[in-house]
Amino acid sequence: MKIDIHTHIMPDKMPNWVQQFGYGEFIHLEHRNCKACMMKGDKVFREIEANCFDTTERLKDMDDASVTVQVLSTIPVLFNYWAKAADTYDTARFFNDHIATVTAAQPDRFIGLGTVPMQDVDLAIREMERCIKELGMPGLEIGSNINGDNLGDPKFLPFFKAAEAIGCALFVHPWEMMGEDRMVKYWLPWLVGMPAETSRAICSMIFGGVLEACPRLRVAFAHGGGSFPFTIGRIEHGFAVRPDLVAIDNPVNPRAYLGRFWVDSLVHDSRALDYLLQVMHPDKVCLGSDYPFPLGEHHPGQLIETMGFDQATREQLLYRNALAWLGKA
Repeated sequence: MKIDIHTHIMPDKMPNWVQQFGYGEFIHLEHRNCKACMMKGDKVFREIEANCFDTTERLKDMDDASVTVQVLSTIPVLFNYWAKAADTYDTARFFNDHIATVTAAQPDRFIGLGTVPMQDVDLAIREMERCIKELGMPGLEIGSNINGDNLGDPKFLPFFKAAEAIGCALFVHPWEMMGEDRMVKYWLPWLVGMPAETSRAICSMIFGGVLEACPRLRVAFAHGGGSFPFTIGRIEHGFAVRPDLVAIDNPVNPRAYLGRFWVDSLVHDSRALDYLLQVMHPDKVCLGSDYPFPLGEHHPGQLIETMGFDQATREQLLYRNALAWLGKA
């Protein structure tokens, strides 16, 4: 069995919310000359392949790679945190209903994660409860920051406490990378910004006291935890030598939280994965491919399968850890 916790999907038909709401650059999809174009306002944002929305193509790819189950989440550019909260609430419900429909049609192959309007905690909790209680989802995907505000900001703590109380798993994905406008060339926002953005999210949740206040919260971070596992020594050293700057909201050593949260396996390097397992613990790393995008692992799980792990470790990485994070173990 293989469970891929990091895959993205979008509907093949979407409302033109720019026209509906009368502002902004909401994404919609247009099919032009056999190409699917994500439109940002009236401009082409990105061309996508059919496997981004066509479940028949997706299932074919899954079978080719022997992926048993995909955990589906929306594409981060569709979070729409920048919009009016009521409008984001509407778009979130649209995407959540779509994912729920996909998973209901193939419950043995797909598990869905919802999205919520994180810029309004009350609305986010309301839609989270609908996702869990009505749509039967085990969790949500959220961004690594909310309009520039760190996840450790006290205003988000009620959301995390509500997620813990309801048993909602969280998948944190980098987006709106800090410094993005200063490193446009060479695809650096994706190559450099995303790992840093994920570390920012982890550190802010640790130093902001979220993980201390919510000890039963099941949270996973994309891309192997970004740069966090590889800079934990620096992070801990900073905590030790400048507690007046680092430990102001949480006096607990950040290393104490290793083993308290999950990361995916998407590091593209066998030595990096081996180190990741040493740092994060083998029971906290889950197969994640970032399907269907170019920066993902094109044969999900291949790195894990070719590293010579014993059977128990292989099973942990390929599916058992995912079940634990999803609350299905």
